[in-house]
Amino acid sequence: MNRRLEMTEGSDFRHWDELIPDALGLIFSKLPLQEILTVIPRVCKSWAKAVLGPYCWQEIDIEEWSSRCQPDNVDRMLQMLVNRSGGSLRKLCVTGLHNSNIFSFIADHAGSLQTLRLPRSNISDALVEQIAGRLSAVTFLDLSYCDKISASSLESIGKNCKALVGICRNLHPLHTAGMPLLDDEAYAIAATMPKLEHLEMAYHPLSTKSVMTILSSCPNLEFLDLRGCWDVRLEDKFVAEKFPKLRVLGPLVRDYYERNEWDECSDYSYISDDLAWDFSADYFDDDAESYDDPWDDEDRLEGLELRFYEGIDEVGGGFGWPPSP
Repeated sequence: MNRRLEMTEGSDFRHWDELIPDALGLIFSKLPLQEILTVIPRVCKSWAKAVLGPYCWQEIDIEEWSSRCQPDNVDRMLQMLVNRSGGSLRKLCVTGLHNSNIFSFIADHAGSLQTLRLPRSNISDALVEQIAGRLSAVTFLDLSYCDKISASSLESIGKNCKALVGICRNLHPLHTAGMPLLDDEAYAIAATMPKLEHLEMAYHPLSTKSVMTILSSCPNLEFLDLRGCWDVRLEDKFVAEKFPKLRVLGPLVRDYYERNEWDECSDYSYISDDLAWDFSADYFDDDAESYDDPWDDEDRLEGLELRFYEGIDEVGGGFGWPPSP
């Protein structure tokens, strides 16, 4: 026993629960969201405190989870995680937002935000014009399949997000099939986003002229997604000679459109059996001045229902928690 104690004292070994919260947060940020919220807080108090801190939440990616969840639960999860970031949020990926207030909430916390992905969200031109000025730090933006915005939104974004180098504005092929040529979004991008390096405009009813305007206005462009832009004609030889750094995908690319995931995600009330957990109520009280041991105060957990649909085991104490590592 004494020999073991001497070896411990004479070595660089440290207990994991003695690591500073910042270091723990950086480690935990590499784990899946489900484990951060359901496993880590149950290990010990220091790990639970680290999960409440900002270092786990500088990058928030709940895009897959939110595609299968009720909008109200997505809003509540998003508010909780963004508040935990403490103003240090750099990346946010979420899909299918419907509440106008949540867009304003995101913009209010976008001081350090660089990557913002909001595909399939119910955002309007008027709302984009309201919040674009608070997204000035964003360098990469995804507004794919957002059907209620138009060229005016892209123009507002381009005028306010001066550092923007990447934008995704893909459309669903079923929504654009049979539409006449519509180049206004392409011209808005060309006029206001000269620093673009990455541009996705799959299934837009574009003309060759509007695409050429983008190429001439965005000299740093390295990737252009034109899948399904059937009226665009770009000769490979011409592109290679005039734009040697540019890689063009499409228009003639046979794809299966992500297994038609738009249709799968359109009904947010459906919860797939493949999704193991769901957020349906309040989590820990992040505003509490002190943190009590969760094993001493189970009442703190009554508001949390991150349920596992594979069943509730006795190890988890009735809350559906998986066994602690």
